[in-house]
Amino acid sequence: MTQDSIVRRITDFASRADPYPVYRELRGTPVLHEEEGGPYVISSYWDIEALLHDPQISSDAANLAAAGDDVLLQSEETGGLPPSFLRLDPPEHDRLRRMANSAFGPPHRPRRIDGMRGELREIVTGLIDGFGDARGIDLVDQFAYPFPVTVICRLLGVPREDEPRFRAWVDPLVASLDPGTRQGADEEFARTAREARMQLGMYLAGLAEERAKEPRDDLLSDLVNSRGPDGAMTMMEVLSTSVLLLIAGHETTVNLITNGMLTLLRHPDVLERLRHEPELAPRLVEELLRYEPPVQLVPQRTCITDIEVRGVTIPKGSRIWLVLAAGNRDPERFKDPERFDPDREDIQHLGFGSGIHICFGAPLARLETQIALTELARRLENPCLVQDPPPYRENAVLRGPRHLEITFDGVRP
Repeated sequence: MTQDSIVRRITDFASRADPYPVYRELRGTPVLHEEEGGPYVISSYWDIEALLHDPQISSDAANLAAAGDDVLLQSEETGGLPPSFLRLDPPEHDRLRRMANSAFGPPHRPRRIDGMRGELREIVTGLIDGFGDARGIDLVDQFAYPFPVTVICRLLGVPREDEPRFRAWVDPLVASLDPGTRQGADEEFARTAREARMQLGMYLAGLAEERAKEPRDDLLSDLVNSRGPDGAMTMMEVLSTSVLLLIAGHETTVNLITNGMLTLLRHPDVLERLRHEPELAPRLVEELLRYEPPVQLVPQRTCITDIEVRGVTIPKGSRIWLVLAAGNRDPERFKDPERFDPDREDIQHLGFGSGIHICFGAPLARLETQIALTELARRLENPCLVQDPPPYRENAVLRGPRHLEITFDGVRP
C-alpha cells in the first residue's frame, strides 16, 4: 500500500483518535479497491445494509482463510473449540443462534435481560461507591472494564466466590485481542494467554457439567439442557457460545461505555441533561451507537460468487470490509451526521450490524450502557476530562480509549 492509501490510513494508529475525516474521504469512493488482492472497502450506509443481508456474503471461517491474509484479520486461538456461530453461515449458523437465543432472550426468555436491571444497577452502584474519596479515576480500569465481566459472570451463573478467578482468566484473553499488545508481546505474555484460555475452558466445562446434573436459573443451565426443535448443543458448542458471549460482549460494552462517557464529557450540556432526565438514556445510547460505535468495521466477510455493487464487480472469493462507522455518518442517510444529537428521531444505525449476524448481545449491552451512563451522570460532581484525546487502543476494529482519566469534585450518594 502506498503512503497515502486510504486503507492504510484506516488501520494507521495515527487515525485512531479521530478516524472520521478518513471515513468522509472514503465515502467519495463507495466501493474502494486499491490493490490486487486487497479488500473491497464499502462505506455507504445503504450498500453496507444491503450486503449485511445478502446471502452471497459469507462469514464462514473457512472462506475467510481461503481469501488470504488480511491486516485486520487476527488469528483467534480458541483452545480447541469449534468456531462460534459468528464465524459460520446458514444453516449451521441459524441452528446454533436459535438455540443460543432461546436461552438469552425473547421469545423464550423475554425477561432474562430486563430482569437483570436491578442487579446491573447494584453492580454499577458498587463500582461507583468504590471510587471512595478519590477525586480522579481511570474510567476504563475502575469502571468500564470490570462492569461487563461481572455481568457476564452473573448471566452465565458463575458463583460469586469464583468471580475473581474468572476475571483473572479473562484479563489476558481480552488483552490479547489488541494487536498492539500482541505485537509487542514476549513469549511470557503469549504463554499466560494460552494458560488463561485453557483454565477458563476447563472451568466452564466443569461448571457446565454441574448445570447438566443440577440446572439453575442461569444462561449456562439453559444452554446445556435446552432440547428444542433444533436438538441440543454439544458440550463443545456450549463452551464456544459461552466464550463468544464473554469475549465479544465484554469488549463491545467496555468501548460503548467509555466512548459514551467521553462523548458526554465533550458535550457537557447533554451530560447535565442526562443527570436530570434519566429517561433520555435509551435514545442517547442509540445515538452513541451511531455517532461513536464500538465496532468500527467488519472485515470478516467474503463473497461466495461474483457480486455487483454500484456498478463494480467484486469477484468471487474477494475479501470485503464493511465500514459501519462510515455508514453511520453517511449524509445520504442521516441529516447533519457529524452532530451528536440525542433527540435524533431516526437512528437506524449500524452500530450492532444488521442481518443474520446482528449483535447477539445487543439487548444486554444497551441496558448496561443506559444504566452505567445514567448513574455516572447522576453521581459524579463536575466530571472533567484530564486528557483529550485520551490514549486509544491499537485495535482499528474494536475502537475505544485504553484509558479515560477524569477528575470530579465528589461522588453524590
